[in-house]
This record gives sequence, C-alpha cells and structure tokens, in this order.
Amino acid sequence: MKKILITGSSGLLGNAIKLLENNYNNYEFIYINSKICNLIDYTQTLNFFNNIKPDIVIHLAACVGGLFKNISEKVKMFEENIIINTNVIKASSECNVKRLIACLSTCVFPDDLNIKSLDETMLHNGPPHPSNEGYAYAKRMLEVHCRLYSENFLDRKYFCIIPTNIYGPFDNFNLEDGHVIPSLIHKCYIAKNELTEFEVKGSGKPLRHFIYSKDIAKLIFLLLEKEDFNENIILSPNEEYSIEYVANLINNHFNNKIVFNSKYSDGQFRKTTNNNKLNNLLNFKFTDLKDGIEETIQWFIENYDTLRK
Repeated sequence: MKKILITGSSGLLGNAIKLLENNYNNYEFIYINSKICNLIDYTQTLNFFNNIKPDIVIHLAACVGGLFKNISEKVKMFEENIIINTNVIKASSECNVKRLIACLSTCVFPDDLNIKSLDETMLHNGPPHPSNEGYAYAKRMLEVHCRLYSENFLDRKYFCIIPTNIYGPFDNFNLEDGHVIPSLIHKCYIAKNELTEFEVKGSGKPLRHFIYSKDIAKLIFLLLEKEDFNENIILSPNEEYSIEYVANLINNHFNNKIVFNSKYSDGQFRKTTNNNKLNNLLNFKFTDLKDGIEETIQWFIENYDTLRK
C-alpha cells in the first residue's frame, strides 16, 4: 500500500480529499497542516518527511487569499510561498519521493488580454496581473522547481495541476481574504440576516472558470492512476461565467437586493483557459456550477459557527 502525504490538509482541497478517502483503499493517507509541521522550517519539514517516508506527495499547502489580500500583502504572499514550496519539493526529493503533484493557480498566467485562451505552455510568457504578482511569481517558481527535478532526476515525476477558481465546503469564507465565491456567500448571508443590500465589489463583468473542490480531488486520483503522466495540466470546466452571474446564483438562495460597486477594482478581466489536454486525457463530468454553489451554501449554513471566516 502506497503512502500519500497531503500538505495543507486543513484547507479547501485537503478536506475535499478527506471526503473521498474511503473510495481509495489502495492508499494510506497522511495529512499535515501548519499545526503538525511548520513547512517554513526546512529542518522540521525534512525530519517529518523522513519519519513518514511517503511514496507520493500532494502539495496543497500555500499562503493564500482573495484579490484584496493579494494586492495589500504582496511581499508576504511571495516570500512565504517561495519558502514553503522550496522546502516541500527539496524534502520530497531528499526522501526519495518518486511522484509529486503540486497545485498552482490560473493567476500564474500572463496578463495579456490578446490571448484568447491560456494553455499549459504559456505560464511564463509575460508578467502576471499586478494585483497578484507576489503570489503568482511564487507559484511560477514552484512549477520551475518541479520541472527541474523531473529533468535532473529521471525517476522523479514531479508536475503541477493548474485549477481554475476553486470553491466548495471547508473554504475560507472571510469577507476580505476569501476568494470570490466563499466571500460572496458570506456577504450575502449577512445581508439577509441584517436586511441590508448585498454589495458586490466591482462591476461584476469579469469572467472566470470555476471548479468544485471535490472535482479536483477526483481528478488528482485519476491522474495518479496514469503512472507515466508527468506534465503540467489545467483543470477547468469548459464554461466561463461572469462575477455578476455567480453573485445572482448565490443570491437565489437568499433573495437580497444586489448592488455592484464599481469604485472597487475588478482585477484581471478574464483568464480563459484551454482544457484540451485534460479533455483528451480523461473523460470527466464536472459538477454543475449551480449545484456546487448550492451544496457549498448548505455546508456554509450548517457549519457557520466553526468554519473559517
């Protein structure tokens, strides 16, 4: 039985994997978070990996936040992610881990509106959007680090998944630091309880792909089954939705009056991704956005007192 070590286990994707663990009895699952192992400390990281001796690492740990955290804390987003990623990749190789899947984000792509769709070859073809450059450049270096290990050590299969905007249960629903869907769910919930308007920052016009966290967990295990696969891959549904459409989907559950406040930045207008590699590799049916948002809202309401907010 192979041991899988999952970093960032208390986060959105780590918990999504936990929900599916019973479907994969051929693996022994080991989860770590910052309370168990401080990945910013290399000695502690290496000692932990040596004690566990994993066969596979799924690297999900990161210093993350929404648009406004990315803008206001660029240095922290860059430095902490560079250190965490370096320590995990290096410790994995030192402990002879043969397979590693690391998680990137579509924010790593260049901010070039002339590109009709982004594919895996374009990660370094120009600077990212200034609003998230600290986080984006750190994630780009994670891709470089994985690729260099795979090139220098032929028995290492280290590659990156590039999911689009992730949402689902166990997300961070903080109004300022959370990503768009969880933040909007929380804001809409408060507006309902306080009988106020549901204010959405920005015009609502930017377009995004959204992927349910459980879908990513399923895709990770499908990729692990393809033992020779060792390439960066975008994980994205075909459909692209505006923030306005998403806000209205959320508000269908709460029935507030919506106001779009255009004095706030929209960030990058669109990040259309090309998922041809995924579609050619796997025949996968994604969770419908409406269904995924409704499941997430139900989980949010049921766990409001204890969730991250």
